[in-house]
Amino acid sequence: MDGYCLVKEVNIAKHVFYTMTQMGVNPNVHSYSIMINGLCKIRRVDEAMNLLNMVPTTVTYSSLIDGLCKLGRISCAWDLIDEMHHRGQAADVITYTSLLDAFCKNQYLDMAIALFKKIKERGIQPDVYTYTVLIDGLCKGARLKSAQELFQHLLIKGYHLNVWTYNVMISGLCKEGLFDEALAMKSKMEDNGCIPNVVTFERIICALFETDEKDKAEKLLREMIAKGLL
Repeated sequence: MDGYCLVKEVNIAKHVFYTMTQMGVNPNVHSYSIMINGLCKIRRVDEAMNLLNMVPTTVTYSSLIDGLCKLGRISCAWDLIDEMHHRGQAADVITYTSLLDAFCKNQYLDMAIALFKKIKERGIQPDVYTYTVLIDGLCKGARLKSAQELFQHLLIKGYHLNVWTYNVMISGLCKEGLFDEALAMKSKMEDNGCIPNVVTFERIICALFETDEKDKAEKLLREMIAKGLL
């Protein structure tokens, strides 16, 4: 079943699942989790919810919550987190990050910030992915200063930042027309051993061309070609 779900052949996996039942083999929590995760990945969340008739694990709940969040059904996802709490099932950083991402994508930034604080208050340590989701939301929601503060916190605490985190911050700077700062951020990521990728260059170059900063854009374009990224 897991193999079929990984290649999105969920209907075949579902057939195997029900064949097991018909043959007298009772699926365990792991089998249910595989099916629920597979259905959520292809946005068939209601079908996945119908399988929630055993004691779910945190992984099972996280799959459902992520699926609901991706469909914009945030209140349903929140209800499941409450259900987890009542069942004594602790939500983890993956569970909360799905909800945080949904808040950010729907521009509920105050709720996202409140949730982020709640995560930390509960003793759950946000990872780089969680921080980046919030930084991205803040940048897109015109709260660059708050995004910069979070980014600096990551640097001060010695987090190993990946190219995605840097690109998110660079995009936020470009969005506000802070091109010198964006270029300085590109240099900083190189100094910290993080190699800029195609996305890094494209975001800065496009922003420069849009504001008629053609000389800087062309210089970056030449650098991009020299690095074999074009």
